[in-house]
Amino acid sequence: MSQQAQLIDGKAFAANLRQTIAEQTKAIEAQHNIRPGLAVILVGEDPASQVYVRNKEKFALECGFKSETFRLPAETTQEELLTLIQNLNEDQSIHGILVQLPLPKNLNEEEILNSINPLKDVDGFHPMNIGQLSIGQPYLIPCTPLGSLLLLQDKLGKDLSGKHAVIVGRSNIVGKPMMQLLLSQNCTVTIAHSRTKDVAALCREADIVVAAVGVPKLIKGDWIKKGATVIDVGINRIEENGKTRLVGDVDFDEAIKNAAFITPVPGGVGPMTIACLLRNTLTAMCLQNKIEDPNKL
Repeated sequence: MSQQAQLIDGKAFAANLRQTIAEQTKAIEAQHNIRPGLAVILVGEDPASQVYVRNKEKFALECGFKSETFRLPAETTQEELLTLIQNLNEDQSIHGILVQLPLPKNLNEEEILNSINPLKDVDGFHPMNIGQLSIGQPYLIPCTPLGSLLLLQDKLGKDLSGKHAVIVGRSNIVGKPMMQLLLSQNCTVTIAHSRTKDVAALCREADIVVAAVGVPKLIKGDWIKKGATVIDVGINRIEENGKTRLVGDVDFDEAIKNAAFITPVPGGVGPMTIACLLRNTLTAMCLQNKIEDPNKL
């Protein structure tokens, strides 16, 4: 019988990462008398967003951060939100600003995100942060790609040189920044997307497959080369036998027969996103106060 893949436990890794961040926060506070401050802005009543925001608050406090949450009504105007962000940009006790997405339809998401000081943009979505990442000198890295890279390095070692990575999906949030990150780690990177001719053939050549396309079980087991590592970023809700459950973009039950390592859904990349947000907040504080960042990649 063939060996099954080893699961990559994102939940346990994220818990360890938060523990490390708490220790680093304590050490920096003792030495520099400063602690990371994170401000989260939630506009409207989106239930999933409310759960995320509560988790961010809880974990930020556990890490010893100053945590502020601004819960605003759905009717909040563009001007009111921009004024709040401007005040937080100027507040020296706040090092990270996060606007929880999605925003209500009456607000211009792009203008809002671009109004955040790039050094406080702990989501890593500001054009300046994307630009810094693309020239290999990142300030703040988008959280999901960063979490995916940390999981890869944990299993494959810090040096990923020469590995062929295929990323399925070209979104600005995962696919493109993941490409830049893996390039900076000396991988050979191929991006596949909806117009790619033969995605399966590309995946079969990959040492690393990153699935970030939002299509349930798109990537079949026989697309995975023996011994490859699979990072499944997809979170899709499907109905099976009258029940809903979460599945990734990879056909997990089949892929585990070929992969050496694979992230489950849920419990893989998901928990890393908030842990990396906290890591980015610590990095942002270090950048703003010219303190050496203990987590430099």
